[in-house]
Amino acid sequence: MIDVLLVGILWSSLMTISITNSLSPVGLGSLMVLLFVYWTVLEGYRGQSLGKMLLNIVVVGPEGEKIGFRDSALESLGKAFLLPLDCLIGWIVYKGQGQRAFNKFTNTVVASANEVKWCTQM
Repeated sequence: MIDVLLVGILWSSLMTISITNSLSPVGLGSLMVLLFVYWTVLEGYRGQSLGKMLLNIVVVGPEGEKIGFRDSALESLGKAFLLPLDCLIGWIVYKGQGQRAFNKFTNTVVASANEVKWCTQM
């Protein structure tokens, strides 16, 4: 939610200077694309978006390794474009694991940054 608020502030600023209505399909589509790029770049580069940095969590592979941009992009697809479905499938199919479906598809997990060696060395 922190990331959506931060990106939403930037997006709403862009919408006020453009001629596009922020609630139009084009406006909402641009927000989803902006969120997708934001999450893909930050989580692909360092495993953390600004919201994850504030919460001291990180997206990692199953052994605690960094994820690449490919996994970050696939994982971000679910968050940016299909979040309700992504969460619903995760809660139903992977009951008790606390993972979204796209985290399972990409074999990624969200962990405490304190438990990840490479993250504490940054």
